Amino acid sequence: MRAVIALPFTWLIVFFLLPFALVLAISFGTNAPDAAPPVALTWSLDNFKLLFTDDLYVAAWLSSLRIAATSTIATLLLGYPMAYAIARARPERRSLPLMLVVLPFWTSFLIRVYAWMGLLAENGILNQFLRWTGLVPDPGTILGTEWAVHIGIVYAYLPFMVLPLYATLEKLDWSLLEAAADLGARPVAAFLTVTLPLSLPGVVAGCLLVFIPAVGEFVIPDLLGGTGTLMIGKVLWDEFFTNADWPLASAVAVCLLVLLVGPMALFQRQQARSLERHR
Repeated sequence: MRAVIALPFTWLIVFFLLPFALVLAISFGTNAPDAAPPVALTWSLDNFKLLFTDDLYVAAWLSSLRIAATSTIATLLLGYPMAYAIARARPERRSLPLMLVVLPFWTSFLIRVYAWMGLLAENGILNQFLRWTGLVPDPGTILGTEWAVHIGIVYAYLPFMVLPLYATLEKLDWSLLEAAADLGARPVAAFLTVTLPLSLPGVVAGCLLVFIPAVGEFVIPDLLGGTGTLMIGKVLWDEFFTNADWPLASAVAVCLLVLLVGPMALFQRQQARSLERHR
């Protein structure tokens, strides 16, 4: 029994804690271009100070948080009606829409992003459709703008919003809505007072699953946003592979990990308190 329990802990120690400890140690070092690897191990906080004092990095942090937050809100607005419709459907009819939600995972993430490059290009399908309909004679190009990044993030992470919402809504007691209607509540009022509060755990879980990876996203901003979109994931890539500044890139990675793990820890703590209250 102890061996079974020790196996996942060993996995975490070897493949998470030890690499993180190495990255953390490098983040306190200084750049040494002539060394191999290009790091001089010290105990300096200059890299962390630079991340929150230099205008470039501050702008990257703020831009990443803004894009991730707006994309999460858009994903919630799209994903909630989808999850609600699937949950209210008959059990024998839920398999097909659930399969359609999961279907994008059957294709490589990179290929799906490249497909959006073709859709959003100057002569892409979207612009050709707008010209053909005459709604927008000269739509311009969406590719290479922040709008394209939002579209890519919403598309890529929409299933991560729909699935936890569906898991929560599917367990709701729908007779509560009937009781609310019997008491004179209109559908909108019943939704706001009954369905929405009871589905908040799914909303929080879905928002975290979208927001956390969206903050550190690199592929979508790089391919769809181009040079005009500044996000912390691109900054980390440039520092490590272009500038070969391992200590600064490691400091970015450490701060990003703390930023992403923090909301997850708070959510788990809140969930644990909620379970204790129900007991």
